[in-house]
Amino acid sequence: MGRWEPDARGRMLAAALELFAEVGYEKTTASDIATRAGVTERTFFRHFADKREVLFVGPNPLDETVTKAIAAADEGATPLQMVLAGVREAAVGLDAVRSREQAAERARIIDTTPALRERELLKMATMTIAAQVALAERGVGEPTAGLASHSAVAVFVTAFSRWVSGATDLSLPECVDEAAAALRALT
Repeated sequence: MGRWEPDARGRMLAAALELFAEVGYEKTTASDIATRAGVTERTFFRHFADKREVLFVGPNPLDETVTKAIAAADEGATPLQMVLAGVREAAVGLDAVRSREQAAERARIIDTTPALRERELLKMATMTIAAQVALAERGVGEPTAGLASHSAVAVFVTAFSRWVSGATDLSLPECVDEAAAALRALT
């Protein structure tokens, strides 16, 4: 592959997933990924700070999508409804840019690498905090903002796990709807 070919970022993601699956995350280098993707190592580092970031970079950060949805939510919506709408919107965006197979392989790699699991937990914590801040900006106090944010992010994590497991034919947004309904049924 020549360096001029389109979608260098997408090729690097695919190459990284292949290499992580073949030789393991720890044994794969940024240079290996660049070579497999047909780009220079310099090009790799223009797109990603390190090999870990290949797995965590997306076109729209989830927390940004969630906060925008909360800000745009109907005045009559409950705090939980606002955040659930936000995580559903994040699921729609993620479903549009990442195939279930690619997401499942990414999840498998993260689940088998402690440092990556930590990074994934940090990503979910960031989304939770962003949702709490967005709710506070809408006038929602604590503990309501915290409970709504944590609950909605738990819905997202549960839905994502179900989606990548292959246990359902539902889309990721539909898995969010299903998990949100299960949460509502608990009360």
